[in-house]
Amino acid sequence: MTDKDVEQTDERGYGPEPWWADLGTWGAVALIVVGGLAAAWVFFRLPGTPEELAAGYYQAAKVVAIGLVIVGSALLSRRRARAVATEDTNAA
Repeated sequence: MTDKDVEQTDERGYGPEPWWADLGTWGAVALIVVGGLAAAWVFFRLPGTPEELAAGYYQAAKVVAIGLVIVGSALLSRRRARAVATEDTNAA
C-alpha cells in the first residue's frame, strides 16, 4: 500500500465530553448547592434516603467535588487571563 492509497484527515476521534464540561461558573455553584442539599436530605433521613447512609453522603460529596473543581478551574483561568492582560498593558 502506498501513501497515495491512504486517506488522511485532520479530524481526531475524540470521545464525547463529560456531562459537566460546559457548566461554567454558575453551573458549578449550582452543583455545590445541590450537593449540599443532597447531604442535608440524607442527614435528615427524608424519603428516598438510601438504607446505607454512607452511600448517600458519598453521592452528595461527588457532586460537591465536581462543582468545586469546576469553580476552581474557572477562577484560575480568569486570574491567569487578568494577569496576562495586565502584563500586556504594562509592556505597551
